[in-house]
Amino acid sequence: MKTIELQTRHKEEFIDIAAEIQEAVRASKIECGICLVYVPHTTAGLTINEHADPDVTTDILMALKRLVPDSFSWNHSEGNAPAHVKSSLIGSSVQIIVEGGRLALGTWQGIFFCEFDGPRRRRVYIKIVSSEH
Repeated sequence: MKTIELQTRHKEEFIDIAAEIQEAVRASKIECGICLVYVPHTTAGLTINEHADPDVTTDILMALKRLVPDSFSWNHSEGNAPAHVKSSLIGSSVQIIVEGGRLALGTWQGIFFCEFDGPRRRRVYIKIVSSEH
């Protein structure tokens, strides 16, 4: 298992970590398989989406803010209930096919770490599993 360490800078942000994940795949020397990427945090998530236009991630964050407003009467006393809900909506893992030693991402796709309760030190776990053709 490979671990990526991140230091987020904002309360909410998306960070494209596809290059770091691809490096882990390369280092594994696995040609064909599955790459599992997992976040062990309850106020962060992972998603695959467009990385070419930064307005896409800005729009996703804006939509999540409208769906899960800070102003709602939350019961969770720590003040970060919206971050927990956003994390649940986005999810804590993604799986990507590995073919030819590379992630099988589409042309415009990135893999984003999603921070909803920053700034914080965060970890991302990567597990690459080999498979037969």
